[in-house]
Amino acid sequence: MATQLSGQAQVTGAPLFASGGDTSPQHVVGQRVEANDGRVFRYVFATPTALVAGKLQQSPAEKTDHQNLTAPIAAIGATSLTVALGGTLAQLNEYAGGLAIISVTPGVGYSYRIKSHPAAAASADIILALEDPIEVALTATSRIDLVHNPYNGVIVHPTTATGCPVGVAVDVISAGSYGWIQSQGPVGCLAAGALTVGRNAQASNAIAGAVQTTDLYAATTRCIVGYAQTGVADTEYGAVYLTLD
Repeated sequence: MATQLSGQAQVTGAPLFASGGDTSPQHVVGQRVEANDGRVFRYVFATPTALVAGKLQQSPAEKTDHQNLTAPIAAIGATSLTVALGGTLAQLNEYAGGLAIISVTPGVGYSYRIKSHPAAAASADIILALEDPIEVALTATSRIDLVHNPYNGVIVHPTTATGCPVGVAVDVISAGSYGWIQSQGPVGCLAAGALTVGRNAQASNAIAGAVQTTDLYAATTRCIVGYAQTGVADTEYGAVYLTLD
């Protein structure tokens, strides 16, 4: 198989602090590395805007018109799929490193890693090159969801979530560049409202890139990203222990 499972990076080719980030990738996007103090970092691609230290980041916004797509007829062993999009895909390799998930049988439940694809206009056919061959033959009744690599095209977490939280930026990464964000352990993060030590921290619905504390079962609860390691004043940056990895 093309997709081989392997461990996390032990030595990094890109430093943690690299002002502006890397203009070309030094690791696979999504690569995980653990520091000797237990903090965990993920290698990301920042687009379309720059990342700022101390702000919560989100995966690329989901595209609902790239879900439930009619699958092509594909035999066992096929290494590409040609699908008709339900919306424009302007960015080359936007889904590279992401998944083609078979959502309706035949082939339901299988997830295939996307190697590459061209850009395409709305409703155009697009060829997805796959890392691994098709395991169960697909028919015209099969359906496919296209899912981004959550680290390929990260954005500042908006006040209304359009994806899932993936970590906190630890340095400036320029738009169109690569670098590290933190996904586990203590980090400085922007607070929306006062954070109470020991309370759950969730993505803020008031300030983009911030977190706020809440009770786990409160009606306003959003995705929990960790907990407040110390008390933090409103609009200041303070210690949040991330639990995203």
